[in-house]
Amino acid sequence: MRFLLLALLVIPALEIGVFIWAGGIIGPWWVVGLILLTGVVGVTFAKQQGVHTWNRAMESLNYGQIPREEIIDGICIFVGGVFLFTPGFLTDIVGFILVLPVTRNPFKKWLKKFFENRIKNGTIIYRKW
Repeated sequence: MRFLLLALLVIPALEIGVFIWAGGIIGPWWVVGLILLTGVVGVTFAKQQGVHTWNRAMESLNYGQIPREEIIDGICIFVGGVFLFTPGFLTDIVGFILVLPVTRNPFKKWLKKFFENRIKNGTIIYRKW
């Protein structure tokens, strides 16, 4: 919870700093244009990847298999789409990493190992709400 609160304070401050820095180099209107361009391109690509992942999941279900990889892909694409929809260059970088298959696959491997280690060490606690 503390990490989330810190991120909600630090990330916007960093984004504003990057906006000011980039605006000083390329001009404020170019910054606005780049923000709009990366948002539109990113969300469009996230939608395309989401539909592709959905079709793969349906195909797995049709063969009687649980779509494990597709669920992880879907979560990554959804979170990446949210980051791409959020104005900012740093959030766009994270968004594209999660949406593009080339960069999403290494992230998925890291995420799987992270959770496997947490489960193995017993640091993931299940709570009843």
